[in-house]
Amino acid sequence: MSVIDMEINRLYKYAFYLALFTVFYNIVEGLISVFFGISDESFTLLGFGLDSFAEVISGVGIAHMIIRLWRNPGSSRDDFERTALKITGVSFYILTAGLVLTGIYNIVTAHKPETTVWGIVVSLVSIAVMLLLVYGKKKVGRQLNSAAIIADAECTKVCIYMSVILLVSSVAYELFRIPYIDALGTLGLAFYSFREGRECFEKARTGNYCSCDSHS
Repeated sequence: MSVIDMEINRLYKYAFYLALFTVFYNIVEGLISVFFGISDESFTLLGFGLDSFAEVISGVGIAHMIIRLWRNPGSSRDDFERTALKITGVSFYILTAGLVLTGIYNIVTAHKPETTVWGIVVSLVSIAVMLLLVYGKKKVGRQLNSAAIIADAECTKVCIYMSVILLVSSVAYELFRIPYIDALGTLGLAFYSFREGRECFEKARTGNYCSCDSHS
């Protein structure tokens, strides 16, 4: 095996480890967010946790994609990846419906969380981790000249946007105790959840990597 081949293998292995870390991180983040979302009656945090579980399915598809590209760099998306995308898309649509109904319920009943402190903690950790993942995925994607891995890095930014929504709504509620803030945060997550679901089906249908990336 040549030095170049060894370096390519090292980079693909690194990309695969990043994908695995993304999966396991989302599992832990989802469990923590759902637990405290329920105990603190913070529906934005609960919705954020459920979104993390949907991201786990997506992450498994990404890990499979990297193995496929590692073995055959010029190959196209296979049935496993398309199925994972469709399952993820359905999960996001179901989550969107649940978030919209929850947001409406919050507004009608003027529901207030017990606290949103854990929303602040989870969102800050998530923003930091996702920024590092975007940087790592972009770097290895450029080194491998892989549009697919670069596109995955671009799509990871959506997780940052959702974390920012959780952070803003959580901080605003802790400062002002306005009941509708948690509802607005829930509806904000619903917007991005719907976009992610639509993008999953678009990628499964067209073979594109990510509509938010110019390389797709």
